[in-house]
Amino acid sequence: MADFWLSCGHHLLDRDDGGGLLVTDEFLKAYLARPELAPPQTACVAERTLHAAMLDNPRRPAAASEIAAIADADARENWTLMIAFRDHLVGHKTVEAAYLDLVRRGMGETPPLFINQLVHVILRNLLDGCDDVFMLRAAELFFRPQRLTVHDGSLIAADEENVAAGSPQPASPLVAMLGLPVAGEIDVLNDGNAERYWERSDLFDMALDLTAGRRGLDALGKVIEQWIAHLLSVEVEIEPLIEAANVNLTWYVGLDAEATGIGDALWTGGEVDQAARERVIGLCRLTFRNPEAVLDKAKGEPIYLILAMTPERMLRMKPQNLVTGLPIAHLEAVS
Repeated sequence: MADFWLSCGHHLLDRDDGGGLLVTDEFLKAYLARPELAPPQTACVAERTLHAAMLDNPRRPAAASEIAAIADADARENWTLMIAFRDHLVGHKTVEAAYLDLVRRGMGETPPLFINQLVHVILRNLLDGCDDVFMLRAAELFFRPQRLTVHDGSLIAADEENVAAGSPQPASPLVAMLGLPVAGEIDVLNDGNAERYWERSDLFDMALDLTAGRRGLDALGKVIEQWIAHLLSVEVEIEPLIEAANVNLTWYVGLDAEATGIGDALWTGGEVDQAARERVIGLCRLTFRNPEAVLDKAKGEPIYLILAMTPERMLRMKPQNLVTGLPIAHLEAVS
């Protein structure tokens, strides 16, 4: 089976006996290669000295005085954010545990880019061995914004960076370090070109059909099942619905900010106009395979997942909502 998503750096990480990802020095050093941290030729001595010391030992403490001595204000801010994120990662047993703690306690000042990178590498871990490229493409929705368009009656999701970019940027410094390509033409994933996904996975240039009743939403549901099982040790089954007839939103989770707003309005009896209803991309029913994992107040209640796009046809999925929004009696990370 071909490898995929090399740019996330999964090959720089180790696994513990429970399947969780262990942070390595090599993984931490990859962050030091980011353009925000790699000193430019005009960098001061303090910035160059700190960078060299961190490359030598990426776990070494970084005193506030070392960062304060950096002349460039943007560089000082970048180093402050990076060291805080580094300390958070190495302070937890696994990458998964570090992510869960961020989600539950609040993201704070952690850059969204860092959160998306954690989601990316966690998904690469839990999807290791997956041979369904539709699932892999659907998983991209978790960590990369999508632009939606209707083409020949189909709802197509394409990577926003590829759609908007005149000069594409690498998804991570590893793209450049590994010599991976950074641009390509956008094709809609189908059975005829599915095998090409493996060689193009780091391009994020294959679009996905999210039309109700088709393969894309079903693949997304399967990824959500594995995400919940991996992070929360709970088995669920996701059923994409073709229509919203007889749906009672007693318990729901919005998979993005737009969907949460629509769900909140419906739950409180507010008005949701036709335009907002048309922005709903997908509606899924979630069933727990082990009912004892459900909170008492939610037992016997149907649970729905809502996915929606903005008025500008953008989709920015928030997979953390699956951690914080489900009525689970116990919340455990992979150990």
